[in-house]
Amino acid sequence: MEHPTRTTLPGIGTRYDLITDGGKHVSVVVHTDGRRFLGFHDPEDDDSCLGSVPLGPAEASALGQLLIPAPIEPLRGDIEIDLVTEQIPITSRSPYSGRTLGDTQARTRTGASIVAVLRRTGAVPSPTPDFRFATGDTIVVVGTREGVDAVAELITGG
Repeated sequence: MEHPTRTTLPGIGTRYDLITDGGKHVSVVVHTDGRRFLGFHDPEDDDSCLGSVPLGPAEASALGQLLIPAPIEPLRGDIEIDLVTEQIPITSRSPYSGRTLGDTQARTRTGASIVAVLRRTGAVPSPTPDFRFATGDTIVVVGTREGVDAVAELITGG
């Protein structure tokens, strides 16, 4: 595998290119507005894109998590409770877009904790109850499978 390269695309953003050991050319174009596109190139002509996949922030994050080579094992203590971590997007349909973390009462209602919020401008670890969610945020939730699923239902309005 060749080392990934980075190319500035004036007025657009940044393109990251990777040639795999198998000779495949894959690129990620990160637009200045945060949009991302995964591109697949013709092996005979690197400038010829055979296809691309647009990725929203939550999709890009989910794909990144899938590509991490060593997943973290579930945490175990003396009590056999498996904890899971999940990222849940705040969409325009969410009843909590524009509202505060405290408004959700997530931990009280589900037993799961919102431990961070990912925003295009960066991550907010340990958000306080007065933290205001915005459409496009992705929350990071830790808890039991049931608790995390309950937070997802709460946040998505499902």
